[in-house]
Amino acid sequence: MILVFGSLNIDLVAKVPIIPGPGRTVLAPSYQTHFGGKGANQAVAAARIAGPGQVRMAGRVGRDGFGNSAIENLRANEVDTGLVVGADEPTGCAFITVDQAGENAITVASGANMAANAGDLPARLFGPDTVLVLQMEVPFAQALEAARRTTLAAGTVVWNLAPVPERMTREMVTKLLAVTDHLLVNEHEALDAAGAIDLATSSYEAAAADLARAGDLTCIVTAGAQGALAVTADGSRFRAAAPRITPVDTTGAGDTFVGAFAAMLSEGVSLQIALDVSCEAAALKCLKAGAQTGMPMRSAIGSLA
Repeated sequence: MILVFGSLNIDLVAKVPIIPGPGRTVLAPSYQTHFGGKGANQAVAAARIAGPGQVRMAGRVGRDGFGNSAIENLRANEVDTGLVVGADEPTGCAFITVDQAGENAITVASGANMAANAGDLPARLFGPDTVLVLQMEVPFAQALEAARRTTLAAGTVVWNLAPVPERMTREMVTKLLAVTDHLLVNEHEALDAAGAIDLATSSYEAAAADLARAGDLTCIVTAGAQGALAVTADGSRFRAAAPRITPVDTTGAGDTFVGAFAAMLSEGVSLQIALDVSCEAAALKCLKAGAQTGMPMRSAIGSLA
C-alpha cells in the first residue's frame, strides 16, 4: 500500500512570454485552474500506475470550495481520501507561470497544508508493505514522525526533498536521512542537502554518493534531459536515460517521477526498472499541460508493456 502524506493545492496557471523578474509585470491572455500540491500530485501519479485501491492520501484542506474540489479530484483518480482532514485555514494555492519554452516559476501559499498532522494516521496503516511518500510542503516535524512510524513498522520511506527549505539545517537533514530508505532529489537539491551536512562537493553525482553513504540509503537524482541516477549505500550506481521530447509544460514532472517510483517500489521491481519507468512517466507528463492532467496512465508507459 502506498501512503502519501503531504500537500494538496489548487494551481492557478498563466502562460507568459517570459517569467517576470523582480519589479516586472507581464500580461497573460488568461489563466487555468488545475489540481496540485506535491503530495496530491504524487498520489495521482502513483495511482495512475499502481491502479485503483493502491494509494491513500493523507493531509489537510480548507473547509472551502477549493478543498472540496481537491478531494473530489483525488477520488476521481481512484485515490483513497479517507485521511484528508478539513482545517480552519484555507486550502493551499499555487501560482504558476509557464514560459514559451515550457519552464515554470511557482509561488505557493501553504494554507491548510501547515496543519497536516501525523496523528491523523492510524497505526493499522503501518507495516512491512507500507510505502510512505513524503515531501517538504507540510510541517517537517509531522513528516518526520510519519517516517519514524513507518520505519518502526519495517515499511519503506520515500522522501522527496522538495522544495528545499530556506533554512535547512544540519540537524534537519541528519534526522531525515536517518529514517529514509530512498531519497529523491534533483541536482540542486542534492547539492543543498550535501552542503547542509558539510559534505563539500561540486557535482550532483558526488553529492548523491555522499548522501547515500551518510544515510545508509539509496539516493536518486533526477537531472532533466540527462535522465536519472541512483546511488546505493554501498556505492553501486544505476542510470536511466530520459526520452527525447519537446516539452509543453514541465510542471509536475518531478512529482510524476516520485509517484511512479513509489508505484514500482510497491510492486517489488528492480531499482533499474523503477528508474526506467519513472523517467519515461516524467517525460510523458511534460507533453501535456497541468501538473496532474498530463500524468500518464500505466497503459501509456512502454517500459511496462
